Amino acid sequence: MNMNKELYDMILKRKSFHLFRNVGNHNISIDEIEKIKQMYETFVPLYPDIKTTIKIVAANETTCKRGQQFCILLYSEKKDNYLQNIGYLGEQLDLYLVSQNIGTLWFGIGKTDEPSFEGLDFVIMIAMSKIDDEKKFRKDMFKSKRKTMDEIWQGELISGVSEIVRFAPSACNTQPWIVEHVDNKLYVYRYKKPGKRGIMPADKVVFYNQIDMGIFLCFLDLCLQHTKNSYEVTLFIDNGSQEEKIMNAEYKLL
Repeated sequence: MNMNKELYDMILKRKSFHLFRNVGNHNISIDEIEKIKQMYETFVPLYPDIKTTIKIVAANETTCKRGQQFCILLYSEKKDNYLQNIGYLGEQLDLYLVSQNIGTLWFGIGKTDEPSFEGLDFVIMIAMSKIDDEKKFRKDMFKSKRKTMDEIWQGELISGVSEIVRFAPSACNTQPWIVEHVDNKLYVYRYKKPGKRGIMPADKVVFYNQIDMGIFLCFLDLCLQHTKNSYEVTLFIDNGSQEEKIMNAEYKLL
């Protein structure tokens, strides 16, 4: 199922607000909060059979202290690939918020006093604040620090896709993905370079990197759809192995 086409344009605008400073005094309204909840229900999941929901709470109701106005708590039932699924949904939410001039930050290590909600388990949160000037979002995406194309894409490049997907956000900017383009297929792997984990606790690397893979697949789908590339996707179960490369998806280009 195709996602909202307007989300693609927000890829070029979004940035992670690691601190919400000098963003103005505009507040996210009650109406905007309700609209966010309504929009979440329209987003396309990777796995329709996995139940998820969100709860929006005030900044002081979590351990996130980045100057945000609110935090969106993402909850899910625990099934195979539920982490990829929440990343995929959460990134659509992230891009939607950017379209409303709301700055965001995926905050992986944040905790809440509500580990469960509506029978679902807390997974991760997104901090957010209203931004008073669009100029405070990203001016030139290509100046942001990312792995080179050669590090994340092997084989023939796809114009409008290969050079854009590498800007997907990830925990501690680990960018744990590799795409192999062979014939008419894209093989997408969760990739962990031996000995590399950034600043994340060792026991959390795989957990957050699986969420990252869902975020990356969201970017990949948006880019393929924007460039009018027709495709079929086969998803694979990622059991959280510590292996260097774990297949997450196969895209057959039609």
